[in-house]
Amino acid sequence: MALLAKLTAKNQLTLPKAVMATVEAAEYFDVAAENGRIVLTPVRVNRADAVRAKLAELGVTEADLSDAVRWARSRE
Repeated sequence: MALLAKLTAKNQLTLPKAVMATVEAAEYFDVAAENGRIVLTPVRVNRADAVRAKLAELGVTEADLSDAVRWARSRE
């Protein structure tokens, strides 16, 4: 299957529908350059990892979460 994708002035590509129909649906792609070729690999974004990273950034610990759950349950 040889199809064309045009590179825009903003370095964006629109991938042909026929090509996208052959791979797993994805919103993000891992991009690599290999031997003069651009290789796109569909990836799943693990949103749980993003939540863990944000909690770590805020300094929220596992103990804090346990305390919050205990507090919320005690108010029932």
